[in-house]
Amino acid sequence: MKLKFIVAAFLIAAVPVGAQAQKPAAKATNADAQKVVKMISADKTKAQTYCDMNKLGEQIDQADQKKDTKKVDELSKKMDDMSQKLGPEYVALMDGMQGLDPNSKQGQEIGTTLEALDKLCAK
Repeated sequence: MKLKFIVAAFLIAAVPVGAQAQKPAAKATNADAQKVVKMISADKTKAQTYCDMNKLGEQIDQADQKKDTKKVDELSKKMDDMSQKLGPEYVALMDGMQGLDPNSKQGQEIGTTLEALDKLCAK
């Protein structure tokens, strides 16, 4: 599932930003995920940005496997910049997913909801 790549890459990029945050992000909910999916699906530019981020996520994963931290940092920064184009709702959702167990009921519901975005990229 490409979602794992995008979430992992975003979390790598968000760590320095999150370390500076004053208050912890609110936990993500499936309703938040549904709102983000609807918002991105309705906007062709945002949908393309999301798909481009998926490709970056795969490149980050490959660089990480090769232990190329410079490339990981470079691509993560690019992904972080791109995520801002998806809007504050997307950023808040990703922040809220930090620390969320992907195997928990809530994590699985959110993951299933976000899979709709991956289907946009398969077209």
